[in-house]
Amino acid sequence: MKKLLFIFTSLPLFFFGQINPINFENPGVGSAWNWTVFENDDNPILEIINNPISSGINTSKTVAKFTARRLGQPWAGCETLHGSDIGLFSLDSSNCIIKIMVYKNKVSDVGIKFVDPTSAAQPEIKIANTLVNQWEELVFDFSSRIGVFPILKDQMVIFPDFDLNPRYDDEVVLFDNITFSGFIDLVSWECTNNICTPQNNNIGSFSDSLSCVNFCLQSSTVDFNYNKKKIIRISNILGQESSVNKYIPQIYFYDDGTVEKKLLKY
Repeated sequence: MKKLLFIFTSLPLFFFGQINPINFENPGVGSAWNWTVFENDDNPILEIINNPISSGINTSKTVAKFTARRLGQPWAGCETLHGSDIGLFSLDSSNCIIKIMVYKNKVSDVGIKFVDPTSAAQPEIKIANTLVNQWEELVFDFSSRIGVFPILKDQMVIFPDFDLNPRYDDEVVLFDNITFSGFIDLVSWECTNNICTPQNNNIGSFSDSLSCVNFCLQSSTVDFNYNKKKIIRISNILGQESSVNKYIPQIYFYDDGTVEKKLLKY
């Protein structure tokens, strides 16, 4: 009986949790994965090569090289293998911010999406690079997908050059250092008029929303009936999504980007 109990309690630890970071080093993560290229004309393989531009923010030894064919589809990309590689996981407040370093010679969207074991998926999130001919880190906010079907994912799909404009030649895109982190790392926060607002930079007084709302709550009395903005998410103090509860401190996220900590007593 003790052995069975150990096995059952260990299963969630074994099955749940994405591999992090994906750095394509050897030894490392990603370089030996079963990447499949799709919708890319003759579908050349995803190459793992020595970093040809080891400078700036990326001095790692090896990187991934994707060649977007001239006759490939705009959504040509590469994907990991179901049931292997990245592992089975769900999105939560600790891993919903995905960052990837890219090196491109033009500006175009990079897309990322996650797929469940039955091939169900939400649409990709796309972010365009702003720099060319140098490494740049792109940040993808998947916090809106927390708790959204499909909950469990076991495949990552990357669209390195999601460009609806015609390609006049093959386009080479390098990418590297894919990481998963919490959404609180995305912005800094400032308490203004008893309301916390994201600053989208590093000049705010608080590095995370929880510290900010704690300060606002301690500094003044908030009239919770005043706020008529639309609530888009409620979480507990650990960042886990929840419903409205009385007598329990909760964090309210609004559609204008503000955040408040509330303790309802009525």
